[in-house]
Amino acid sequence: MGLTRQYLRYEPAALFGLVASARAGVAFVALRGERGRYVAVPACEHVFVWDTRKGEKVLILKGLKQQVSCLCPSPDGLHLAVGYEDGAIRVFNLLSGESAITFNGHRAAVTALQYDHLGGRLVSGSKDTEVIVWDVINESGLYRLRGHKDVITQVLFLKEKNLLVTCAKDTLVKWWDLDTQHCFKTLVGHRAEVWGMALLSQEKRLITGSADSELRAWDLTYIQEVKDPDEPESKKSKGSSLPEAEEKTEEDETLELDEHPEERIVKCSKVGSIMREGRDRVVTLGTDQMGKFLACHGTDAVLEVFSVLSEEEIQKKLEKKMKKARKKAKQNSEEEPERSVELSLQEEIQRVTNVKASSKIKSFDLILSPKGELKMVLLLQNNVIELYNLDLSAQVPQAVRVSRITIGGHRSDVRTLAFSSDNIAILSAAAESVKIWNRSTLQCIRTMECEYALCSLFVPGDRQVIIGTKTGKLQLYDLASGSLIETLDAHDGAVWSIALSPDQHGFVTGGADKCVKFWEFELVKDESSVQKRLSMKHVRILQLDEDVLCVRYSPNQKLLAVSLLDCTVKVFYVDTLKFFLSLYGHKLPVLCMDICYDGTLIATGSADRNVKIWGLDFGDCHRSLFAHDDSVMYLQFVPKSHLFFTAGKDSKIKQWDADKFEHIQTLEGHHQEVWCLALSPNGDYVVSASHDKSLRLWERTREPLILEEEREMQREAEYEESVAKEEQPVVAGERQGETGLAGKKTIETIKAAERIMEAIELYREETAKLKEHNTICKAAGKEVPFPVNPILRAYGNITPSAYVLEVFKKVKSSELEESLLVLPFSYVPDLLRLFNEYIQQGSDVELLCRALLFLLKIHFGQITSNQMLVTVIENLKKTTISRVSEARDVLGFNMAGLQFLKREIEAKEEVTFFADATERFEEKKRKRKKKEKMILAVL
Repeated sequence: MGLTRQYLRYEPAALFGLVASARAGVAFVALRGERGRYVAVPACEHVFVWDTRKGEKVLILKGLKQQVSCLCPSPDGLHLAVGYEDGAIRVFNLLSGESAITFNGHRAAVTALQYDHLGGRLVSGSKDTEVIVWDVINESGLYRLRGHKDVITQVLFLKEKNLLVTCAKDTLVKWWDLDTQHCFKTLVGHRAEVWGMALLSQEKRLITGSADSELRAWDLTYIQEVKDPDEPESKKSKGSSLPEAEEKTEEDETLELDEHPEERIVKCSKVGSIMREGRDRVVTLGTDQMGKFLACHGTDAVLEVFSVLSEEEIQKKLEKKMKKARKKAKQNSEEEPERSVELSLQEEIQRVTNVKASSKIKSFDLILSPKGELKMVLLLQNNVIELYNLDLSAQVPQAVRVSRITIGGHRSDVRTLAFSSDNIAILSAAAESVKIWNRSTLQCIRTMECEYALCSLFVPGDRQVIIGTKTGKLQLYDLASGSLIETLDAHDGAVWSIALSPDQHGFVTGGADKCVKFWEFELVKDESSVQKRLSMKHVRILQLDEDVLCVRYSPNQKLLAVSLLDCTVKVFYVDTLKFFLSLYGHKLPVLCMDICYDGTLIATGSADRNVKIWGLDFGDCHRSLFAHDDSVMYLQFVPKSHLFFTAGKDSKIKQWDADKFEHIQTLEGHHQEVWCLALSPNGDYVVSASHDKSLRLWERTREPLILEEEREMQREAEYEESVAKEEQPVVAGERQGETGLAGKKTIETIKAAERIMEAIELYREETAKLKEHNTICKAAGKEVPFPVNPILRAYGNITPSAYVLEVFKKVKSSELEESLLVLPFSYVPDLLRLFNEYIQQGSDVELLCRALLFLLKIHFGQITSNQMLVTVIENLKKTTISRVSEARDVLGFNMAGLQFLKREIEAKEEVTFFADATERFEEKKRKRKKKEKMILAVL
């Protein structure tokens, strides 16, 4: 057998050049005991945590492959929930940076995330129009809520009640009762998509933002209390927003319910609109944690900030208004004004200021600092984070920009890349600047302003760089000083391509003015200094019939290949500029090409998605390869080899063998179009730039790459993807209504089910073997040694039933229900018998009861009709009831003990523990004052 050709694998080494992706929101996070200093932002598939004071990256929460689409910090500040494009949600610990919990339930990108006020539950909304409520503590899904017909844009928990509010692009705002898991109310007062909403004034007012310049305000009146069995009677009327709710009689309540027979739990009445200055749609609408400030922005660069008056402030304003009205009435010798003096919505929600950012705002977050300053962090479209402070004590509050994180990346897409000859420095250039990066530290060491760059190269010696621009100029920069030395008007149109001559004495450029120009380096005397400096001299010109898109020298500098807009590549002799070959066959223009190190092959990449490999001696096409699903944007040979890389608009980078015409490897990582790439002179590194604003570095490893294994892995990945896209298993007897199971079938749930099946198979085999062994022992009349299964020995010689329990406990809590759902019924009887045994022993009662009840729910018909299982179910009934009541007693005892300890500590320290007594006292005082004023006003 002949030796197979060995290739070396390229692995992702780093992601840099990215401050923040504009796909998801920005959020303040509490880190190292500080709030308002650190912000979490999405960065492609990762989440970066930036220190806004130092402008440094302090933490990277590493994702897998999918792009981040949503962020939400937990109320305790210790965790961050991150939603991804594939519908997965991961909860990260901000102290360790590790992800402990993963939820899989959505079939499309997660668009909204929100914790409840205790941080025990998490609600998520998605592009698949469904809302899922997750139990963070138990790490499992609770239920799925269906009802919206378009993308969910915002989800909010109510603190006082077990209610949920959701809004979507279907113009609806829905209210959900989480006790009964159904939608009890739908707000239909919007003409277009509802893009955001916020709860204010202790959840008595809802503000919604739509596709116009109005912020609609709705007053919420809680009609019927949602009864909570754990809540003491004294608290039952606490959440009601009706004035003097505690003094209402039963007759009044029945009258009110009769007036609105369709209303239940909550009544929403529109009270008016707040006009925004922006005329376009609301992009983000949000409040600070206290609900004192409301802010929103549209698709422009202005953030509008409003302050929300508290009850005390409203009362003071009302008193002033009453005084003025009385004074006016006295002057006009009229009677006393009636009690109809009210504050308008504009007086209750007042505009504070407008914050003008340096570019379009994509999202924001607010936090009220202990000093009384309002801190605002803005995530901008152009790869920038800005932090503003608003001094509220000032007479006219003005937002002041405190910090701006920009150094880590370009403001626009990088269109050209180049490596220095020593493989250490990387050049990246975009529409506004040129940056030089250190490859090993990934730090930006130089930033120089430039015009819109399209092509670039390092001058031999790596001390200067040349940039070709969209306006037809060539710009020469000195790296030591970071200054522009010289600008030449090279072409009348864009300079599309630049190539260094192999003898390193000059270079060639091709432009949109149908010219190829030859340049030489020369030293000229500078007027300002004695020393000579580098300059560029135009020596020759080649006039062509079409726009030049790409130019390349052959390594021996005898030939020059020129790609034209007429879809052909023309090859000329360099010395005489006479025509040699025409390479035609592409259906669309050739955007990129390269000649291999020995000058035998030329590879061309076109907008027709194909790569063609040609012989440079006769111009014959060796092979045409369908390379990408979109235009091939860049192509370059690996030095000293016939392997080459291509980059496409399909966000992929691929490696090919030009001798065997084989696809070797696909480098996946970018999420949008890849514009360009560059290979280091030693071939060990590849750097690529994409429309997702990121630069990625790939490193050649020592690991050999075997093509057959690659294909096998590709097939496995495709199979796993197809499994996830299959229809979800249906629960017998369950109607496709408003609610459903939270999880979804994934390859992990199938693997977990297979592990349970294998464990039960092993249990059956071992039980059968043990029976056979006992029979042999009886027949022999002596003890015969029993061979222990190697798997059981690995687990410490445990019994087969204990092994099944071990496997069962290893199934992730969030995947348990879905794993049991795909488990065939033939394994269920054995599982039920084992559950009975485990529960009698008292091990993992909670987990087993959860699994048992779910199995009974999904296989109810088959279990009840099976006579063999009647005794098993009867036994389970007795054991579970006794064990669960025992567990409940233990919990009750522990709770009583904790409450006793709490009272002991309170008595010792003479302070209220876990609650602020002063706050309660102030609340009572406020209520008393309010009643007195109401009586006075009536009198």
